[in-house]
Amino acid sequence: MDAIISPTRGLETGFDQDLARLARRYCELIENRATQRGVWLARIAELLPRLHAGISSLDATELPPGEPLEPVDLDARFELFSQLRRLLADRDAYWLEFDSVDDGMTAMTGSLADDLTDIYYELKQGLRLFESDPERAVATWASGYRQHWGQHLVDAERHLAMLRSQSRLDL
Repeated sequence: MDAIISPTRGLETGFDQDLARLARRYCELIENRATQRGVWLARIAELLPRLHAGISSLDATELPPGEPLEPVDLDARFELFSQLRRLLADRDAYWLEFDSVDDGMTAMTGSLADDLTDIYYELKQGLRLFESDPERAVATWASGYRQHWGQHLVDAERHLAMLRSQSRLDL
């Protein structure tokens, strides 16, 4: 991804296309998880740092005017989360850095399924916009990354690195 920063436009179109390809690839991996068992999680782990590098290099821009974004279907989101949670099984839950292990605390607060689901819905929303309004799509991704899904991306990368170090990326 060779991004060219310009004063009038945050990034040139070739970079936008590369970012859209990464977003599309991520969404395809999530959607085709059942057919790619064994290598699926390793492919997610390889893709997330590339996606992170691309999205974090975007300029913070205001969302251009346009139609309001379509709200997320919460039932569909919960269904995807539930499916990912079942698929990930004992690889799903993790401790966040601020968690403390007090007496009686048994639940981990991080969920890889939740991270992957939130990233998916943010990217999918931008992909729907991308064909008709690439600038708005990229601005939507950048804004969402800074306000919400960037933390999910960091948490997922950290947990996947831990799973990789334990040779537990194969499902």
